[in-house]
Amino acid sequence: MADNIISVKPHRKLILWQKSIAFCLEVYKLTEQFPKNETYGLTSQLKRAVTSISLNIAEGAGRNYTKEFIQFLGIVNGSIAETDTLLELALQLNFLSITDFEKLQNMLNEISALNNGLIKKLKSQ
Repeated sequence: MADNIISVKPHRKLILWQKSIAFCLEVYKLTEQFPKNETYGLTSQLKRAVTSISLNIAEGAGRNYTKEFIQFLGIVNGSIAETDTLLELALQLNFLSITDFEKLQNMLNEISALNNGLIKKLKSQ
């Protein structure tokens, strides 16, 4: 059954998408410790930014043209930058430990490198 899901949905084959889902889950888990008064502030903004990463990868992969996919991967770069800024704010506000911040930064850096590598590969085709 899982093989059918992968063949029908091209984004699921992408390591970039898989890593972005793992990152999203990690951010959701860590935001549970944020102050409750941030539920509609930084917590909500951060959750929207990280979900935007995997959503735009999936939408781009599902498009008919490479140019469209590249455009969505460009949006992913914007969401990565937004996420980076929100994580920095969370660190500065002491909502995240330095250990958790560094773990998330490492994951985000890997996603960024994979995204930029995919853009480069698609542009060369």
